[in-house]
Amino acid sequence: MANNKKNDAITAMEVDFAQWYTDVCRKAELMDYSSIKGFIIYRPYGYALWERIQSYLDQRFKQTGHENVYMPMLIPQSLLQKEADHVEGFAPECAVVTKGGLDELEEPLIVRPTSETLFCEHYAKIVNSYRDLPKKYNQWCSVVRWEKTTRPFLRGSEFLWQEGHTIHASREEAREETLAILDIYDELARDLLAIPMVTGRKTEKEKFAGAEETYTIEALMHDGKALQSGTSHYFGQGFAKAFNIKFLDKDGKQKYIYQTSWGVSTRLLGAIIMVHGDNNGLVLPPRIAPTQVIIVPIQQQKPGVLEKANEVADQLKAAGIRVVVDDSDKSPGWKFSEAEMRGIPLRIELGPKDIEANQCVIAKRNDGVKQTRSLSEDLVQIVQDLMDQIHDEMYDRALKHRDSNTHTVSTYPEFKEVLETKGGYIKAMWCGDEECEKKIKDETGASTRCIVEGKAHSDKCIYCGKEAKKIVYFAKAY
Repeated sequence: MANNKKNDAITAMEVDFAQWYTDVCRKAELMDYSSIKGFIIYRPYGYALWERIQSYLDQRFKQTGHENVYMPMLIPQSLLQKEADHVEGFAPECAVVTKGGLDELEEPLIVRPTSETLFCEHYAKIVNSYRDLPKKYNQWCSVVRWEKTTRPFLRGSEFLWQEGHTIHASREEAREETLAILDIYDELARDLLAIPMVTGRKTEKEKFAGAEETYTIEALMHDGKALQSGTSHYFGQGFAKAFNIKFLDKDGKQKYIYQTSWGVSTRLLGAIIMVHGDNNGLVLPPRIAPTQVIIVPIQQQKPGVLEKANEVADQLKAAGIRVVVDDSDKSPGWKFSEAEMRGIPLRIELGPKDIEANQCVIAKRNDGVKQTRSLSEDLVQIVQDLMDQIHDEMYDRALKHRDSNTHTVSTYPEFKEVLETKGGYIKAMWCGDEECEKKIKDETGASTRCIVEGKAHSDKCIYCGKEAKKIVYFAKAY
């Protein structure tokens, strides 16, 4: 990666990673702060990244038989309280509306922290028979969770997301749905974001409030911390029984449905920044980049330069490539720096001498490598090939970072030493006792990220030394 620091507006990540992250968010114009803590403004460039994620997932969901709906933003307090574990999990984060206009409300209304209860209330009204199943719904919306500590995209009092909610006639079908969605999320990360994920099941302590099973995709950031990037939950019949969602099955018996929910959020934008970014700003994977190619005319005031730049741009646009010509009156050096800040994958430089030689210079953002190509060549194919190459290089680099920062340990002293000196993922054996899990987090700050499949490297719990059969990834996390 081209990581020679050129931009003084961005704090070096080696100096202060948190400030580097904030600088990139602001200077690359992804977001701005509003007057209310935790409620950010998504600027066009940042929102465009979310739109690319939306487009990818919306297509995948519809291909697998899901339909988009929209539920109200306000939930009656009594409705939220119907599922005990669920309300207990979200109560500390709820924003509550007590007045409508000048009048006190008869019942407080909760600004949705999530929409399980709304979907359950609706499903109870519309499902009668096995013929009505499955129902596979998704909604795109925002939710409010009143966080004490906030950071753009990673943890906000309001954030954008999609939340899927499905109901099924059988346990097997619902669990299949839960894992199928996890695969879609993993593919989103790999194919669009160029981010390798660790996937697995959350522990009982870390699972979603009200779920029987929670599955997660976890990414490893530059600084060795993990980021939970998406979750898929199997609810079993807990919500169904609380909301009396029954159907008449083929055998003529009344039965409770089986349920799932799943979601990813604008937290993925934070993952893109922290997995791929460098000291000069964003480094965007080409498939998600709002602008894939920027053409910088050199000495653009000279005859024919802007015309040729626009000609090349039109050629690329006709092939569906997202391209802009920077014809502002700024210097070429400023334009190069700005393009780097914004993470644009490819830059094409074109000046009078290039036009005379029938050539252009193409520079890759991810590693700074430049090449000179003839304008007589098929530039569309060249650009498309380079974008695929950049995606693969970015994924491979992130995979190498993840794998080289994944450490297998067998003893607790070794666990603490690795966490303190190296960070990253720590793969360890665990007995399954929540008390051991809690003590590890209290003593080290590392939490269980997920339980994974594989061959056990030890038969003893990392903490208590008792028999262990679960392989767990631990890490400090956002």
